[in-house]
Amino acid sequence: QEQFVESGGGLVQPGGSLRLSCVASGIAFSIRAMGWYRQAPGKQRELIAVITSDGRTTNYADSVKGRFTISRDNAKMSVTLEMNSLKPEDTAVYYCNQQPPVAKSWGQGTQVTVSS
Repeated sequence: QEQFVESGGGLVQPGGSLRLSCVASGIAFSIRAMGWYRQAPGKQRELIAVITSDGRTTNYADSVKGRFTISRDNAKMSVTLEMNSLKPEDTAVYYCNQQPPVAKSWGQGTQVTVSS
């Protein structure tokens, strides 16, 4: 059964940085596009970053473009999200999943709170 475990969240001041990690298991990771998603309080979960299976192509939501960077290590079955210049509106629970996502595979996510 495929599983994703996210980590690295926390409380950070506006303008700060965080590095999120996701480790996958139970999937053919190296042939799957992966995404980072987030869900803010009272809002629907949204896709914010995508990386192709070979890691050569990435895409970002406009809200994070230029501030966030997605990367992956297929040997470690992991995907990372580097987040810089964080804003209060980035506060959310962050998840990783395949892109398109598999509904039954959502993990617990990792909470990111941006506040002074």
